[in-house]
Amino acid sequence: MSAGRPLLLLVAGLAALGLAIRLGDWQAGYLAGWLALLSLPLGALPLVAALDAVAPERFASLRPALAACLRLMPVAAILALPLGAVVPALYPFATGSPAATPLAAIWLTLPFLAARLAAALALWLWLCRRVAAGRGPVALWLGLHAVLATLLSFDLITALDPRLGSSLIGLLTMAAWSGAAIASALLVTPARGPEAGLLPLAVLTAAWAFLHFVQFLVVWSANLPAEVAWYLARGGLLGRGLGLAGGAAALLAAALTLRPGPWTTRAVAALVLAVHAAEMAWLVTPARRGAFVVTAPDALAGLGLAALAAGLARLLAPLLARRAAIPQAGVAA
Repeated sequence: MSAGRPLLLLVAGLAALGLAIRLGDWQAGYLAGWLALLSLPLGALPLVAALDAVAPERFASLRPALAACLRLMPVAAILALPLGAVVPALYPFATGSPAATPLAAIWLTLPFLAARLAAALALWLWLCRRVAAGRGPVALWLGLHAVLATLLSFDLITALDPRLGSSLIGLLTMAAWSGAAIASALLVTPARGPEAGLLPLAVLTAAWAFLHFVQFLVVWSANLPAEVAWYLARGGLLGRGLGLAGGAAALLAAALTLRPGPWTTRAVAALVLAVHAAEMAWLVTPARRGAFVVTAPDALAGLGLAALAAGLARLLAPLLARRAAIPQAGVAA
């Protein structure tokens, strides 16, 4: 592969991100884009581990695309570096807001958050490599991933707007990430392969929609003022449109299992992927602005991050391929 294209992507990404920073108020867009990028390797991790253990032959056509998602973990780890400028601008605890509890006063501090995030990314890098190679106890890897994902969800999503004290946020995040990962895998799987992943896509999308419904029902029926305000900030035209798109994606994925086809499967997968990417902005942007709006700096930051991720993925691909081949060569020997 020529080095020109990755370098062009990196330059374009830096230019778009630089323009977003120049315009100001770019941090929410970058965080939402980074969470969407992170969803691909972290969503693929439990899928690869579980499908390899349960039915490797049935889902063999999906594994290469899901393994490619796992290889994005180093890219996501590198692109976490700008979060050092994002967190102080977005999170209440970083701007001097008083802690709600003595534990929060210790837990929600910039040094401790940075240490937890670095440790979580390092563990995920190791887990992705182990799962891609098909090594290790699956139950232990899935349990460790669930703990890390739950902590990260509270640290990076709930802490943005503490009005929502939901214990479902970890499950919601994992369902969204795995739905995005399998949707992206379906989009690049060869023509006769996508139908194999339709059932997992339908189940994950249905579980994600059900968790959202249960959380909304509990908040609204209990008439909890702070939590209701959290939802009202994420309403409006964009919020309602996203809700309708998410419901349509869940219904279409379920209906398509009755009569699957390669192109209809890809169309639903594209809708699911778009919904989950937009969901990250729905979670992040109202924390700073009080409403779900997407601005030009948000779009530029997201596009810049996507270009940087594509360029880094291409540059790192030969190195990751060599590292993956070392254990295989050792086994063959």
